[in-house]
Amino acid sequence: MVLDITDIQKIIPHRYPFLLIDKIIELDKGEKAIGIKSVSMNEYFFQGHFPNNPVMPGVLIIEALAQTGAVAILSLDEFKSKTAYFGGIKKAKFRKKVVPGDTLKLVVEIKNWKGSFGFGSAIAYVDDEIAAEAELMFAVGE
Repeated sequence: MVLDITDIQKIIPHRYPFLLIDKIIELDKGEKAIGIKSVSMNEYFFQGHFPNNPVMPGVLIIEALAQTGAVAILSLDEFKSKTAYFGGIKKAKFRKKVVPGDTLKLVVEIKNWKGSFGFGSAIAYVDDEIAAEAELMFAVGE
């Protein structure tokens, strides 16, 4: 299942300038989502991070992964019209700079559930190289 920005905005509440995924290229509701973010020099954060050496902030790569995971979670009927909040981030590692012109492939797998909490693994790739990875916890609420 492929979702464009319009479809994504029907599932998660994020909007410009903080919607950090362009499309979802694979969705297994409640279990896995793969998103794409085309990183452009026009991104607002490159004005200050860093002048003459633009690098996508690691926290925004993690946020893009979290938004991808939120699509997987909130696409479930039981969570429609809810919000997936960060519940925690573990073992975050940044392995490759992400710069204008890169395309991030955002892979998030939800590994297990405890009530309204979901736990998943998240990896961001540029080409076939890992740019960032983390374990994410989501808390679903109003």
